[in-house]
Amino acid sequence: MQIRFLGHACFELSDGSDTVLIDPFLSGNPKAAIAADDAAATTILLTHGHGDHFGDTVSIAKRTGAPVVAIVEIADELEQEGVQVHDPNLGGTVRFDWGSVKLVPAWHTSTTPKGTVNTPAGLVVNFHDTIVYHLGDTCLFSDLQLVGKRAPIDIALMCIGGHYTMDSTDAVEAAQLVGASTVIPCHYNTFPAIEADAAAFKSDVESATRSNVVVLEPGETHST
Repeated sequence: MQIRFLGHACFELSDGSDTVLIDPFLSGNPKAAIAADDAAATTILLTHGHGDHFGDTVSIAKRTGAPVVAIVEIADELEQEGVQVHDPNLGGTVRFDWGSVKLVPAWHTSTTPKGTVNTPAGLVVNFHDTIVYHLGDTCLFSDLQLVGKRAPIDIALMCIGGHYTMDSTDAVEAAQLVGASTVIPCHYNTFPAIEADAAAFKSDVESATRSNVVVLEPGETHST
């Protein structure tokens, strides 16, 4: 599996045939690695409805025909736009030929650009037997440790920018709770309010845990 960081909190998981796109905020993203028109997807996953995550979901889904997995209130809005959806709530799992995605809690807020209020989520993605946990936008909370108790996490995609989410100090504690083999930081340095030192985060996590931290620049890929 290859995981490519596309900027902010957007990631692409691919094995050459299946492509899972997470939180496709590309248009208007100063750190976007690609344009929305160039994004590939066989499935799109959303953590929540804020514009810097919801992003180009509708246009990419319509162009590619990819179904979108989103919490039920967002899915209902997307369905009205003519997008194919799967509409779980927290704790729900949606299965595909490539694996599955489960929605788990994230402590944050969420309203779509159209004003639909919804509950944010983290995503536990089983992509061809590699477990990827996108924490979504969240603060630090103790139940993060529960996700890895169900199945060991191979890769955790973790916000570190602060202000709107947990900062890098809290994210070190989150990394201890999650216990992933690999941690990839995200949701930082896109805007001045969320500037963070990823190199310092890497050093702190690797000193405090057994996790390996991989810092990706937008457009770079990590292979498993």
